Amino acid sequence: MRTIILFIASLLITSSSLAQYNKSAGENRIMKPVTTLSGGDVKDSKGNTVYEEVTADKYGNANGNEYDLAIDGAFEGQTAAVLHFYTGGGFDFDLPKKALKEKGFSTYRWVNVPPSPQELKKSLKDASQLWIISTSSQMLNEDHLEVIKDYFDSGKGIYIWGDNAPYYSDANYIAEALFGTTMNSSVQGEQMVGVDYESEKIGLAPNHLVTTGLQNLYEGHTIATIKETTDLQPLIYGSAGNLVTAVYEKDGKRAIIDGGFTRLYIKWDTAGTARYVKNAAAWLANAERFGDEVIAE
Repeated sequence: MRTIILFIASLLITSSSLAQYNKSAGENRIMKPVTTLSGGDVKDSKGNTVYEEVTADKYGNANGNEYDLAIDGAFEGQTAAVLHFYTGGGFDFDLPKKALKEKGFSTYRWVNVPPSPQELKKSLKDASQLWIISTSSQMLNEDHLEVIKDYFDSGKGIYIWGDNAPYYSDANYIAEALFGTTMNSSVQGEQMVGVDYESEKIGLAPNHLVTTGLQNLYEGHTIATIKETTDLQPLIYGSAGNLVTAVYEKDGKRAIIDGGFTRLYIKWDTAGTARYVKNAAAWLANAERFGDEVIAE
């Protein structure tokens, strides 16, 4: 009963009022009032406040952590569990780990080999989200899938990462079971994509919480293409018009499916990757449902 009451109450909280989020949550192009030397707002001839875009970095994204989705340290005490199966090319997860720490998340990883289903279930009790980074062969079995499904159904977030063929084995195994979708192919990336304001299917979904503070994003090195379904919302279309990243948000549950895990270690400093990773983790923490705590079922 307590869980149900807290869940209903959390649904009444709007994203803009959440203490964990910055005031610019959901805005790609972030504006601020133009001020006078004395600190007052500049007005136009009709008495309206004049706005200007905040200072941008060299890639055109708002410069400063205050323009991320979440406030620094907002998720202190929460953990992102990571099934990290692909570790080639120097992919050690150090850069994402450092970025997530800025928002308060610690990380716990299983590297190359999965834990037993029993260990996974036990460890996930203390995690607010699970990230699965695939390799070319399937590492998870039906018992793991059952644990992951139960975890997701409890409202905890899941991030499913694959990449160019054939590095999406477990991504497809989990995504097909939970969402009826898969990823396939190898598409050359290496481009920076902007915001898809005109619905042209190239670039970032505008005004989504995960794309807060982002006007440009590096799409990844070589990337897979996600099969679109009615249950998924497009989040990132690549420069070739392929769906690289999609989100699921229904019934108080959240997930992200991504065909470009190369963003996590290749050209990390190119256009917005650190902010994207921080935003994604903050969104998957599902503060709209859980608030400051991870509620045990």
